[in-house]
Amino acid sequence: MLLSENDANEVNMSDKERQEKLERLRALYGDAGGSDMHDTHFQRIANMIFSDGDKRSPPYAGVPSLLDAPIRQYNAEPGSLRDLDVALFGIPMDLGVTNRNGARFGPRALRTIERIGPYNDVLKCAPVHEMAVADIGDVPMQSRFDLSQSHQDIFDFTKGVLSDGVMPLSVGGDHSVTHPVLKAVGAKAPVGMVHIDAHCDTGGPYEGEKFHHGGPFRNAVLDGVLDPERTIQIGIRGNAEYIWEFSEASGMTVVRAHEISEMGIDCIIAKARQVIGDLPCYVSFDVDGLDPVFAPGTGTPEVGGLSSREALAIVRGMAGANIIGGDVVEVAPQYDPTSNTAHIGAQMLFEILSLIQLNPVRRAK
Repeated sequence: MLLSENDANEVNMSDKERQEKLERLRALYGDAGGSDMHDTHFQRIANMIFSDGDKRSPPYAGVPSLLDAPIRQYNAEPGSLRDLDVALFGIPMDLGVTNRNGARFGPRALRTIERIGPYNDVLKCAPVHEMAVADIGDVPMQSRFDLSQSHQDIFDFTKGVLSDGVMPLSVGGDHSVTHPVLKAVGAKAPVGMVHIDAHCDTGGPYEGEKFHHGGPFRNAVLDGVLDPERTIQIGIRGNAEYIWEFSEASGMTVVRAHEISEMGIDCIIAKARQVIGDLPCYVSFDVDGLDPVFAPGTGTPEVGGLSSREALAIVRGMAGANIIGGDVVEVAPQYDPTSNTAHIGAQMLFEILSLIQLNPVRRAK
């Protein structure tokens, strides 16, 4: 095994030098507390997270919330969220599934995940502490049986969040929930989108229903709220490609899973940045974009998907883009015996929140 330059220097140190180094470390850290840092950036982060010296809130105690954010019960009163930058909320609805149901329990599953954040070690930010963020609960559904009514409830709820000048970041639910969210987000002008998924979700009506989870992005384009020329879909695979011709016919960029290894992650990131440009962009992450070995807890698993590391790299590659909202969908915890799916779902939610913090347009305001 080759030694690094630092390792080689350690080996070559004299006893005197080694003792001097030990004394320097003792002087710096011997009496330091857990919240005492010498790096100014780390100290700034620690000052936000620690209280009373070295105390932090235990991740396993208290009432669970999305990303351990403060809980704010939303009452739909105009202006009641105006002090927030980002509203986290759940959409516990899976009436649009075509295979295994259960994604209605996704928001609850993500709330139980601990130890996500608060610091993003790659993007160098602590979004829950550096922005005004709250978990405002779940979209209140008027009917547990009516898909159309549920979509209207989601649209109304998201519209209320946006009317207070707050960016929405939600947890589904099946992927059909993204359509009513986009109807609200893109009401004034169509938005771009980074979409990670096994499926394009641009299918047509099946058995008399067009608002299922296999067609939200066809619906969003036809409604004029999603710009297909500024939409990239990554990780696409499986035996249903023949029903997704709308994606490329409308001008979406499709990166299939089998192309990822030959293209490379850096190339995919560069392509995505080129596609979405500098205008407002939404991020939609379906956990079935990951290979089932990483995310078994979902309704329509497809083998041959992204690894967790690849998906994280792609999402983090959008840092500095004009990200104005997003969602994580299709976590179905009853098929997730290890809770790995909920864990990666919560991590992706945290990554999208970090992108929102790093949005240069938001920061310039």
